[in-house]
Amino acid sequence: MKNSVTHTFRQAKSELAKVIFPTKPQVKQAFFAVLIVVSVVVLFLAFVDFVMSATVSAILS
Repeated sequence: MKNSVTHTFRQAKSELAKVIFPTKPQVKQAFFAVLIVVSVVVLFLAFVDFVMSATVSAILS
């Protein structure tokens, strides 16, 4: 049992050494890209919601 756990931790450490972590500029660039895309999607959905609610209100009144 102990040998199995030790082996698992060694494998995990070995795999973690292969990971390439992003640099600060890469993280900043990804953050701003996500922020811009989310903002555009929010604005688009707000516009669609406004148009649809205005359409339904016009139909019902």
